[in-house]
Amino acid sequence: MNTITRENQLARRRFLAGGLAVGAAALLSSSLHGMAHAAALSSPSATKNRQQPRSLPQRRLGSLQVSAIGLGCLPMVGYYGGTYAKKDMLALIRRAYDSGVTFFDTAEVYGPYTSEEWVGEALAPVRDKVVIATKFGFGVEEGRPTALNSRPDHIRRAVEGSLRRLRTDHIDLLYQHRVDPKVPMEDVAGTVKDLIREGKVLHFGLSEASAASISRSVSGSRAVCRCIRDPASSSTSMALSGKKRSVI
Repeated sequence: MNTITRENQLARRRFLAGGLAVGAAALLSSSLHGMAHAAALSSPSATKNRQQPRSLPQRRLGSLQVSAIGLGCLPMVGYYGGTYAKKDMLALIRRAYDSGVTFFDTAEVYGPYTSEEWVGEALAPVRDKVVIATKFGFGVEEGRPTALNSRPDHIRRAVEGSLRRLRTDHIDLLYQHRVDPKVPMEDVAGTVKDLIREGKVLHFGLSEASAASISRSVSGSRAVCRCIRDPASSSTSMALSGKKRSVI
């Protein structure tokens, strides 16, 4: 009985060792393949020869249709630690697109500016096939990225800078990053409404805003509104419908 038990134990150990070896080999192969693929995507010729992107399930954000999985572009600038090479992050963004991601989220304060620059460069060849969200609301231009600033003149300068860095003539979804208690919400919404009329912004969002702030922004824009609660989060967005474009 003891002999059988020892044989079973030895067989189990051989099985586990073999499984670990196969798993390690598979993981190494997958990792090397991923690195090689990322390097290939960063080459100029890859853009021309890239295959059609995969398709992911879709969802709606107000009137916007986006992939159910989006790519948040804050971590790539080292906000959560680490240092990442530009070429690797460009490859990451392009690989996300090739995998079916059509929704990319960034902000002027990410870097600051770096995230928008990389998103703009990586997505320039497919700009008309993706939705880019960016944000304003911090004192980046004053060198105070943790201070709130949603003054109308600041919003306009922030948007012009974002358009330049994103290499585009319009922002699909523009968020107020945080509510600025020193600036009336009606002034913020009114400024963004003017930017929408000018074609520089297509949709407007509020990040971490209360229901009262949303209501005041609607009043400031003088537009029809409906509120949307995202079941996947605790945030509430507003949707403003204009003549030709709607605003989230």
